[in-house]
Amino acid sequence: MSAADFDVAVIGYGPAGATLANLLGHYGLSTVVLEKDADIYPLPRAIHFDGEVMRVFESAGLRPAVETVSRPGLTGMHFNNAQGETLLIRGGTHARGQHGCATNHYFHQPELETVLRAGVQRFANVQVRTRHEVTAIEDREDSASLSVKDLATGSTSRINARYVVGCDGARSLVRKELGSPLTDLGLHQPWLVFDLRLKEGAATRLPDHTVQHCDPVRPMTYCNVTGNRRRFEIMLMPGDDLAQLVKPETLWQLVGRWVSPEQADIERAVIYTFHSVIAQGWRRGRLLLAGDAAHQTPPFLGQGMCAAVRDASNLAWKLDAVVRGRASDALLDTYETERSPHVHAFIDLAVKLGGIIQTTDPQAARERDAKFKAGQPTIFEFPAPGLGAGLWHGQAPPAAQIFPQPELADGRLLDQAIGLNFALIGRPDLLAQASETTRQRWRAHATVVLPATDPQILAWLHANQVSAVLLRPDRYIAGVARNAAELEQISQCLAQLGAAHSSDVEATLKP
Repeated sequence: MSAADFDVAVIGYGPAGATLANLLGHYGLSTVVLEKDADIYPLPRAIHFDGEVMRVFESAGLRPAVETVSRPGLTGMHFNNAQGETLLIRGGTHARGQHGCATNHYFHQPELETVLRAGVQRFANVQVRTRHEVTAIEDREDSASLSVKDLATGSTSRINARYVVGCDGARSLVRKELGSPLTDLGLHQPWLVFDLRLKEGAATRLPDHTVQHCDPVRPMTYCNVTGNRRRFEIMLMPGDDLAQLVKPETLWQLVGRWVSPEQADIERAVIYTFHSVIAQGWRRGRLLLAGDAAHQTPPFLGQGMCAAVRDASNLAWKLDAVVRGRASDALLDTYETERSPHVHAFIDLAVKLGGIIQTTDPQAARERDAKFKAGQPTIFEFPAPGLGAGLWHGQAPPAAQIFPQPELADGRLLDQAIGLNFALIGRPDLLAQASETTRQRWRAHATVVLPATDPQILAWLHANQVSAVLLRPDRYIAGVARNAAELEQISQCLAQLGAAHSSDVEATLKP
């Protein structure tokens, strides 16, 4: 047995673990990533992320690289009935949305994971150990101890870490250790996921936009992914022969009205059960959950991986604050209270959309169609829920919601100007009124103070009838202020971090 000590151990090296490792690398925390597989899973899985997720990748210094393996989704998502009539359209599809990038992006997961893992290699403080399986976890008072088997040699070692984050998927060992039950949100449905690669020069009847075929005979989803990649998701029906369903001749029959074997090659066909669940208990002691270990959503909004990346963004700065003694260990309890209601809102909408798509009763489908066809196609906007209870002040919204990212007058995007820090943005006359105690709080937490002179930021302040806004490192709003008294109040969010500060920092926070 050998011992190694780290600030954070990340179990699992999929998108959640790799994003978290990149962010922890930027923060300078000693980190070890443990992954039982030897390499990236080579076949398609997740295919969509949104503008907020691109913003997280940007914060990790990876946006240019991610843009090389993804494409902006500018043609939207249409919900069509069996006759091809559009009932419902997902709105909010913009080339430059509120996050300073396209609202939606499509990608091939192995290519994205390659970019994320290459990013981790920038950091000497992050070690990655593939073919290392965690077999047991002991949560102790001073650290968490992991028993780890090297699958290449068969040897076993022990790794100690101040905190362990289980990014280890739906069958999470860390969740089992926590004993966290799963709350069922109402959808468990098997679907066939069928990925194609179009042949060069092939002319098909496939549209550029994503289509939810709300056909009661056989509900389907079609997605234009990247390059020549296309995906069909096909709902299983009573009486389906699963072995027969995945055979090429059956697959081509199911999609024959759009594409034929002369036009495309099959990349994979696999049956998944779409789940909608949230774990109760994302943290106990030094153990935490993220990604599919904490929640699973049906794919009708393309939010499975997005939720995992948001977890990493919420958790990374909190781990940094706690490990470095700038915050109490209790700060980590806000991770679940903030994130669980947020992801719940996305899962609820995905389940609702699934109910529209998965209608198989012909009469119910006719009634659904008539309801939607009473007017023009209904447009629903992409949700933007706020955080649950946690480290923020005031009445939401706009507190607890993510702040938009404009381009500043000097050509930089906002996040490039503030880095992975707290940021106070306000009218210069209000900032000048801050007390010395408040200024000390800003300095103690490396808060970037940015006078609001950019027209877009001034417009946001005006629209929300405030004069200053305090942003957290994950770009969510910690509070807003209209006057000097409220500026003092929102700065108390920083003081809340101080429960376990070192004595020299505590001294700067005393009135």
